Amino acid sequence: MQEQYDVIVVGGSFAGLSAAMQLARARRRVQLIDAGKPRNRFASHAHGFFGQDGVPPSEIVASATRQLLKYPTVSLVKGEAKRAYSVAGGFRVELADGATQEARRLILATGIQDKLPEALPGLAARWGISVLHCPYCHGYEVGDRRLGVLATHPNSIHQALLIPDWGPTTWFTQGIVEPSEQDAALLQARGVTIESTPVAEILGEAPAMNAVRLVDGREVPIDALFVGARTEMASDLAGQLGCAIDEGPFGQVIRVDEWKETSVPGVFAAGDVSTAMTNATFASASGVMAGVAAHRSLIFPT
Repeated sequence: MQEQYDVIVVGGSFAGLSAAMQLARARRRVQLIDAGKPRNRFASHAHGFFGQDGVPPSEIVASATRQLLKYPTVSLVKGEAKRAYSVAGGFRVELADGATQEARRLILATGIQDKLPEALPGLAARWGISVLHCPYCHGYEVGDRRLGVLATHPNSIHQALLIPDWGPTTWFTQGIVEPSEQDAALLQARGVTIESTPVAEILGEAPAMNAVRLVDGREVPIDALFVGARTEMASDLAGQLGCAIDEGPFGQVIRVDEWKETSVPGVFAAGDVSTAMTNATFASASGVMAGVAAHRSLIFPT
């Protein structure tokens, strides 16, 4: 007979671990399934995360996992969840190796992955080092250096207006957005240089950079480039389950209520996959909410 857990948590990074911890402390039987491919694996250090500033994300996750597994009601499966669907009394998750797990509730902390502009080679080799997405996560470390913002969508202007607090900034519009007179005035007031000629090449030995070459042959000295990358879900489990999905400013997110429950009763979502505003602190906090909400739903079913 298939063993049934109280809750299966899919995803073992900041959100999933935080969710599982709440359930473990509630003495519920929890299965944590982790494929070991967190979004932040490209970053050498985590920053702005309370009490863990400057610690490698892998160390934070390893420490949290050790602490979680001290609770006797928690088990960990290393593997990729490939399928999820409803069964009598709950949900079943199938892993890539063919194993199955069942639980009364399900928390999706499956995360997202960044999709860099394919037209500009060299971004992936520098991702997390000199090509960055979040100034709050990485801006301090490149402070006072020559910074660039690569437009990938019309909202790029907001990033261009932020970055000057960290250093002299050039905004490369890439032919994607043309600033209005008002926008141009705001950018000028912030000291941003607007470059309308597209970037064709990144110069310097990866993962570093020292300049970009434009399509007209000019070179602009740049030490770090901020890119508002598009994102996509790292797993299609939410779609398989029939969860409502919304289009966010950078990519799709699972629709959740204030308790992190999806449109499918008994299925909760936490972390980057459930919000357009992403960082380690938000991921952990949403995991706490999802874990508490999943526990409450076992006691107070609607």
